[in-house]
Amino acid sequence: METKKYKQNINITPELQQRIDELLSHYPADKKKSALLPVLHAAQDAHDNWLSVELMDKVAEILGISSIEVYEVVTFYTMYNQKPMGTYMFEFCLTSCCGIRGADDMMEYACEKLGIKPGETTPDGLFSVVGVQCLGACGYAPMMQLGDFYKEHLTREKIDQIIDDCKAGKVILHDK
Repeated sequence: METKKYKQNINITPELQQRIDELLSHYPADKKKSALLPVLHAAQDAHDNWLSVELMDKVAEILGISSIEVYEVVTFYTMYNQKPMGTYMFEFCLTSCCGIRGADDMMEYACEKLGIKPGETTPDGLFSVVGVQCLGACGYAPMMQLGDFYKEHLTREKIDQIIDDCKAGKVILHDK
């Protein structure tokens, strides 16, 4: 299987370094590895929502751990992206409750509307659609995560509205 190599500009800005330092301050100095998950989130947020091998290597260097320790975490969790993703990433919960309530159909519909397949990004870089494991909102199925927020009790009409709102720049992705 051929793997596509993506290029990413690594930029540890003063703001990102300050955020990393703040995160590290929550852990003992000899346990910097404990900050791996939040540091990866900060690095991903600062680099267009994905982590290249080079960026993962930089995180390993910052934390004083081996690169493989970072790769193991990034490849295990779906919350870390190993390739460029769309500005708006629709993460559809595909576990039992959402599945029974039609999440697969909702994801298929979103893909159809956007002209992509699950795991792909639209040519304009605006949208990606992925299936993920349980998002812990079973009572609101079918649902998806969009940035820091859940979109619940999905219907085709709701997906149409979400897509229109994203295209119009009306969707807030992060609660910061």
